[in-house]
Amino acid sequence: MLTTLLRDSRALSVLAVPLILTQLAQVALTTTDTVMMGLLGTTELAAGGLAIVIFNQIRTMGVGLVTSVGNQVAAAAARAEQAAQSTDDAQEPAHPAHDEVRGVVRASLAVATLAGIAGTVMMILVGQLLAWLGQDADVVGLTQHMLYALAPGLLPCLWFQAVRQFTVGMRRPQALLQITLVSIGVNAGLNWILIHGTFGLPRLGLTGVSIATSAVYLLSFVALYVAARRDSMLAPLLTLDITRTDPAVFKRLLGLGVPIALTYGSEAGFFSVTALMAGSFGPDALAAHTAVNQLVYIVFQVAVGLSHAASINVSRELELGNHDTARRIKNTALACAAAVMTCVGILYLTLPRLVLAPFLDTGSARALTIATHLLIVTTFLQFFDCAQNIGVGLLRGLHDTKSGFRITVIGYWVVGLPSAWLLAYALGLETIGIWLGLLTGLAATAILLLRRYSAALTAAQPLTTATA
Repeated sequence: MLTTLLRDSRALSVLAVPLILTQLAQVALTTTDTVMMGLLGTTELAAGGLAIVIFNQIRTMGVGLVTSVGNQVAAAAARAEQAAQSTDDAQEPAHPAHDEVRGVVRASLAVATLAGIAGTVMMILVGQLLAWLGQDADVVGLTQHMLYALAPGLLPCLWFQAVRQFTVGMRRPQALLQITLVSIGVNAGLNWILIHGTFGLPRLGLTGVSIATSAVYLLSFVALYVAARRDSMLAPLLTLDITRTDPAVFKRLLGLGVPIALTYGSEAGFFSVTALMAGSFGPDALAAHTAVNQLVYIVFQVAVGLSHAASINVSRELELGNHDTARRIKNTALACAAAVMTCVGILYLTLPRLVLAPFLDTGSARALTIATHLLIVTTFLQFFDCAQNIGVGLLRGLHDTKSGFRITVIGYWVVGLPSAWLLAYALGLETIGIWLGLLTGLAATAILLLRRYSAALTAAQPLTTATA
């Protein structure tokens, strides 16, 4: 049993580790922007933060639309691999599954293009509406200018995500990490140059941050495309000609992607509402909530990497007919997540002040006390947070995205939010109650998702295998 778990863990980590490190590097990218905005002043930080929240909400849902691409590519690639092994010429490139991969890539770029255009228009419209939402006039003006400069970056950002899912589906994600790490330095350099107007360029201030971000998204897409074109396995399958997109493939990707986009949007909205609830208990409570939430967000990237890797491997193994392996992937991913969360939880409990120092002013005694108590809840919450994200990925590996959306709506909004309200307000637990409600909602979501995966996998298993 232990030997099998270790073997499966190594197999999962080959794909998961680069993805986890890429996710953490992307967090560093957004953190750099936040630090740069903070150096400009409080008003600039407020305006920039508001612009980034709006941009990230739209970007996240756009990413959801192309997330299933990796699973579609993995399944098609597995079929091509099986066909190659059954022929005398293992190098035969003309199997229909190769054409299927090209079709999926072409359709994913078409979806990304339409989503990018729609999202760009939406950002501009939201910017126009801010003045009607009771926001400070100075903040609104700065936010609008930043949104206008961020909007062009959405299109290459989603193109990058489409090509990223292609490389992950082909189990060749190594270039992702290298490109993301380089982009951190490029982003910081461009931020500094455009904010302060060095090298004879105009001093753009906050707008320079958004221009730098858009430029980095474009450069990242070009770099990933070039890297894929230089890969002998990826190059023949990568095409940018979206004019030849198969409507049936396009429709299939949308059918899978829309529930994922809604799931991502629902989760972001769930955490946004709890932030508003925390703010109702005063600035110390909101500061503590924000600090701990940022910690959870960072650690959550481990779950994201494991979820994507497990999802891709499930699609591949099911296509190869390895149902037992697909069942073990769930246990392996959960065991890996539990090991990491245990180490992080011990750190939370033994060194809370050290953990909170980068995110919270230690001079605020009440905020620090609240945050320390929240870390105790978070120690247990993050197990369920990781498990529910892995559960969504496992179901995506079965090409079942609608069940994931329905279950997360139930877990977040039917169980989690009412629990948070009841514990925080009715029972008077305030911020602790909010986080206990979050824990309850995430636990319910995780249990329902994992049960659904086990049931769906059993239903999909051939009778001969099930009775062997």
